[in-house]
Amino acid sequence: MRYLPLNTQDRSSMLATIGAAAIDDLFVDIPEEARLTGPIHGLPMHAPEMAVERHMKALASQNLVAGDVPFFMGAGAYRHHVPASVDHLIQRGEFLTAYTPYQPEIAQGTLQMLFEFQTQVARLLGCDVANASMYDGSTACWEAIGMARRITKRATALLSSGLHPHYVGVAKTMARFTGDALVHQAPSLTPETDIAGLIGQIDKNTSCVVVQYPDILGRVDDLSALAQAAQAAGALLIAVVTEPVALGALRSPGEMGADIVVGEGQSLGVGLQFGGPYVGLFGCKQKYVRQMPGRLCGETVDAEGKRGFVLTLSTREQHIRREKATSNICTNSGLCALAFSIHMTLLGERGLRGLADVNHAMAVTAAERLEKVAGVKLLNANFFNEFTLVLPKDARSIVRALADRKILGGVSLGRLYPEEADLANGLVVAVTETATLDDIEAFATNLEELLA
Repeated sequence: MRYLPLNTQDRSSMLATIGAAAIDDLFVDIPEEARLTGPIHGLPMHAPEMAVERHMKALASQNLVAGDVPFFMGAGAYRHHVPASVDHLIQRGEFLTAYTPYQPEIAQGTLQMLFEFQTQVARLLGCDVANASMYDGSTACWEAIGMARRITKRATALLSSGLHPHYVGVAKTMARFTGDALVHQAPSLTPETDIAGLIGQIDKNTSCVVVQYPDILGRVDDLSALAQAAQAAGALLIAVVTEPVALGALRSPGEMGADIVVGEGQSLGVGLQFGGPYVGLFGCKQKYVRQMPGRLCGETVDAEGKRGFVLTLSTREQHIRREKATSNICTNSGLCALAFSIHMTLLGERGLRGLADVNHAMAVTAAERLEKVAGVKLLNANFFNEFTLVLPKDARSIVRALADRKILGGVSLGRLYPEEADLANGLVVAVTETATLDDIEAFATNLEELLA
């Protein structure tokens, strides 16, 4: 989008319309001492367009592009191969320019796509019903906590130590305004999850238990006992999935009894994109559907008996009394949800299972090779495509040194938990189908040199 400046006549006309003699008159209400009197410190003065373009390109060239170097970063955002057909299809005008489907008679394509997306998400998560998407995984997690409070009439949520710290941060921010009490502590570098400890903490004030699957350290555990313990106490189990490809190989949280399953759908159809936009997934048991936030598309028949689709539930303030709304979310991540749905459709069930198998096999190969590096310990007893290494020194310095060698070698726990000194040596490594054996060897060889 080009910036087209106004000319003197344009400015004079606008000022005359609002009754101001000069632009300075627009700032008379701002105290003199608060007004800017010169250039902004550290911000360069104006420059020609071509000079600005060259400068911005030079800055961009300092980035390491995920597809150009060995890439092992994850921790909630994963690099997968997205078929070219996904990008081609989402750019069709019917989808790219479509707006909120308030009028079903002219939005059948959008509504049908969302209905298919819901069906795929419900099957993937093992839930009875899923909505038409949320903004991202972290906000979906918070919405689930709020939903549990409405259902149970309780306000204490137990957050697993294995829950992504960014998700915890969003929940803490929102809880300041709702009065929810959140019980959480940082993880410890042990092969075991904290499920046994969570079961022991559940009491009559617990609204829900929130657990990530696989967790932030890549650990995988059976959620069945936790689901039973929570439900026996009148609480709900909320499972968070940040890597949906894992569900091509692992039992879904819904199968293990989770009441609400949420997560991040970025892995399928959506590129890394510097952190967004992404697409939140949200599913639950049928009996809780009217407390579910966001939109839900349903299938029906019209007056002539023809199949059609409509917004069945959209419990938000624009449609009903604000005090009755379950959430203030105003839309869904339509285009990203479409990308997710197209990728899922192209894969099919067999393709998703095959993709999961490749991810796990590559991760096992990488873990076995990296564990052979002197001083490196593999934390996990089991994992899908992500695991944690314990290094003999601060992992942040190693990640930086690897980046200088054109290798993006994982996410340091010190970056995720800067206040937790005990976690400083932890390195979370993700390995997807995009990694090659040469990439793994380059990672391991350079790690050996840096730790020597």
